Amino acid sequence: MDDSVKTLIHLKVLPRSSRTEIAGRENDVYRVKLTAPPVEGRANNALIALLSEKLKVPKRDIEITAGRNSRTKTVTVHGMSEITVKRALEA
Repeated sequence: MDDSVKTLIHLKVLPRSSRTEIAGRENDVYRVKLTAPPVEGRANNALIALLSEKLKVPKRDIEITAGRNSRTKTVTVHGMSEITVKRALEA
């Protein structure tokens, strides 16, 4: 993978949901349901784990770049093109 490629994705996180899943997309914002509570970074860790699994990249290649303490987040995915990220998240 090319380390110089970075893709920003915008997310709205819904912690304490009944399931952990990507629940669709409105405009360019993905809705993500997480069972983890927004306490001590657990929801952020669950988000990174979910994205890592969906995108098939190591967790170290996913970084929350904005909104660490907010439900609205911007995440940077290193080494993947925007079109590859969109395909994986919408699959």
